[in-house]
Amino acid sequence: MLKRYFVIALATSATAAMVAGCATGPRPVAVPDTLAAQSRLSTLNSLVAKAGLTDTLKTSGPFTMFAPTNEAFAKVPAKTMEALASDPVQLKAVLGYHILPVKLMAADVKNGSSKTLNGASLALSKAGNFVTAEEALVLTPDILATNGVVHVVDSVLLPPASR
Repeated sequence: MLKRYFVIALATSATAAMVAGCATGPRPVAVPDTLAAQSRLSTLNSLVAKAGLTDTLKTSGPFTMFAPTNEAFAKVPAKTMEALASDPVQLKAVLGYHILPVKLMAADVKNGSSKTLNGASLALSKAGNFVTAEEALVLTPDILATNGVVHVVDSVLLPPASR
């Protein structure tokens, strides 16, 4: 009888520990570390480092990053990607167009424009649960960071001067 109570208590403790472990997700980290934790954002993560934006994005912010997936970068013509990779100033301007100097959750998006980190205006719109930044559709909204939020998008945004 005592053995049965011990087994039940052990099973209950193990179950409680597993449930508690599942209930706690990863703690938010700064925007660059949030990007690095997402394998589908590895291209963006390396370009942020190449543009010298990592230190900026580790400050207190707040920031909202519209983060293009690896597939989004694959749609950009190779010549354009090569030109950006060889020109850190232009790369920083393009990536800065993906960043707002505020924390903007998807639910708080209003139709209109917002100033980006590079000073240009970015058109934002929301229809129901769908959010877009210019022509980029938000695929995964509201990935929290300690200093802002990341929204994964399906397209690379090019600032007006680069079009």
